[in-house]
Order: sequence, then C-alpha cells, then structure tokens
Amino acid sequence: MKQVSILGATGSIGQNTIDLIRRAPGQFDVVALTGGRNIAQLAADAMALGAKVAVTAHDALLPELRAALAGSTVEAAAGSAALIEAASRPADWVMSAIVGAAGLPPGLAALGQGATLALANKESLVTAGPLLMQTARENEARILPVDSEHSAIFQAMVGEDADAVSRVIITASGGAFRDWPLADLARATVAEASSHPNWAMGQRITIDSASMFNKALEMIEAREFFGFDPEQIEVLVHPESVVHALVGFVDGGLMAHVGPPDMRHAIGYALHWPQRQALPVAALDLAAIGTLNFRAPDPARYPALRLARDVMEMRGLSGAVFNAAKERALDRFIAGHIGFWEMNEVVEEVLTRLTGDPAEMNAALTLDCVSRMDHLARQSVDQVVSERNS
Repeated sequence: MKQVSILGATGSIGQNTIDLIRRAPGQFDVVALTGGRNIAQLAADAMALGAKVAVTAHDALLPELRAALAGSTVEAAAGSAALIEAASRPADWVMSAIVGAAGLPPGLAALGQGATLALANKESLVTAGPLLMQTARENEARILPVDSEHSAIFQAMVGEDADAVSRVIITASGGAFRDWPLADLARATVAEASSHPNWAMGQRITIDSASMFNKALEMIEAREFFGFDPEQIEVLVHPESVVHALVGFVDGGLMAHVGPPDMRHAIGYALHWPQRQALPVAALDLAAIGTLNFRAPDPARYPALRLARDVMEMRGLSGAVFNAAKERALDRFIAGHIGFWEMNEVVEEVLTRLTGDPAEMNAALTLDCVSRMDHLARQSVDQVVSERNS
C-alpha cells in the first residue's frame, strides 16, 4: 500500500487528489493532510481517509480543528513548523499543492525524506528551481510535474532522447480578456478578471490566467524542471484548452498531449506513475470539437511573457523576486489599490529595482536567501504602489 500525504488538501488540486484516492480503496494509506482556513473540509477528509495528522497553516485555527476532529484518531496541528513536520513524515508520495511561495519549505521537507513529490506548486520551481532539484538528487527523491502543461511535456518525452528535443510549446487559454480590445484592459474589474471563459477555478489563478502571469511562471518552471534553453520555450494561445503542450524534435515532428481540461488526468498520472490506470475523466469527442485554434500571444496584451524571458536569462534569485512581486501585485489589485494593467507595470518596476546587482542575484541559492528576497519584493511592491497613488 502506497503511503501518501497531501499538502494543500482543501484546494482544487488537493480535492481532486482526494477524489482519486477515494476511488481506489485499499491502494493508499494517508499519512498527512494540510489545509488553510476550510477547517470543516480538512477535518472531514482527514477522518474519512484515516489520516494520521491534519494540519492547518493558521495557528489561531488549531482549537477549531481539534474540536472538528474530536472523537477521532487524527492528530491536529497548526502553523508553519507543523506543516514542515507533516511533510517530513515518511511517505512514498507527497502532493505539493499549497498555493504560492509558502509551498516551497514543505516541498523541500518532503524531498528531504526521499518521497516522490507530485509538484502542483509551480512557485517552488520558479523561486528556487536549482535548490529543489538539488535536494531531490541528494535524497534520491523524484519530482513529478502536476501542472497540466508540464505533465503533458513529461508524458510526450517518455521514451524519447532529451537531446533530440528542439522546442516545446506550452498552450494558454488566453484568459478572460483574450478577445477584449487592448485599450479596455486598463478598466477591467476584479469581477471581470475572475471569470474564466473555459472553466471554474480559484480567483487568484483565474486572474493570473487573464494576465498570463500563470503562463509566465510555467515558462520559468519548464526551464528549471526540464533544463530547456529559454529560446526553446514557446507559448501559443489555444482557446479550446485540449492540447496542453507540444514537444518538437530535431526531425521536425511534434508530439502533442491532447485531453480534456480535467486536472485529474495529470494528478492521476503522477499518482499511479510509472503505470497508467483508468481515470474518471471524459473521453474527448474530437468530431464534436471540430476545430482546434492556435494563435501567437500578443506581446502588447501579455507583458508577463516578456518579463518571464528576462527572469529566465537572469536566473538566480530573480525568480523569487518575480513570483513575490506577482503575488503581492495581485493582492493589491484584488484590494482595489491598482488596476488590472498596473500589475504588469508594478512587477516590472520591482524587477528593475531589485535585480540590478548580478552578484546578489547569483548568490548561493538557499531557502533563507529565497525567503529574504521574497520579503523584499513584497515590500517593494507596496512601496511602488504607494508612490503611484501618492
């Protein structure tokens, strides 16, 4: 029986992972579940799956979690140290689905005990890719991609010579504003940016899709995980969202991964790897879809893609700056302090201010350095926003 833990169990990825585990009784022994503020969901899942421990990231919610788990054998814990302790518990497979830079320390802890890390937290590779990969090597651990695009690349490369890859194409839905007049983006509201044209996701990832910051992170993630050169990584807008990625080879051929926009495919592939097992995802009806469309992203509409290329060239701590600035700028947009289009401008300004010293950017990549740069970038966003609004 495979021992598994789920970091970020109450989010969309975590809930889809739990769905697959419930559909395979007797195959998995759940060690730990972690979550945020949805204590009722966290406790209910922990008891239903027989988890050894349930952890909320918020210390103040520990009494509520303990009360919800009363009468069960599930241990309750709270706080950042408890998250790392839960991730450090021996397990064969750990889902890393905590949103944002907060997912990095528990992910490193899971790799430190030799687990296979199913990585849905793209920020870990963006902020500290070399550190994450080195930790995996040192502990003979494995990282499996769960982002649909990177899972698609991973699957398309099975049995192929990595040296024969000439290019990779990551697809993007284009988000809520893919067909808006460019001049209208400055007035886009939070509600409009939070409505995806293809599917329902959390607010933050939906807005990141509209700005294409999510795709910018995925470009950096592809470089760090697979070792591609920046010029090998391309992005295409694909409104149907059924071709998740394509891998091009030196002979001119393209290998595409095609499937429904259901995250249970990528999760299930990682959960059962190296075997494939039947999954509760719909079969594509290509005749009903009829036509697949692709177009190059407009650089003027999606400045985030250009910023990602800058970060891929700089490497080092620039990824930590970029991700933290993006996260904090999104906070400020949601709070109504800046407009949708201003997020791009604020992130670019912070990158300019904090990445000017090559020696600092290329200092030894440690968790402390990443955390310090993350903090500085968030402070810098607040300063830039304050200057713009004064």
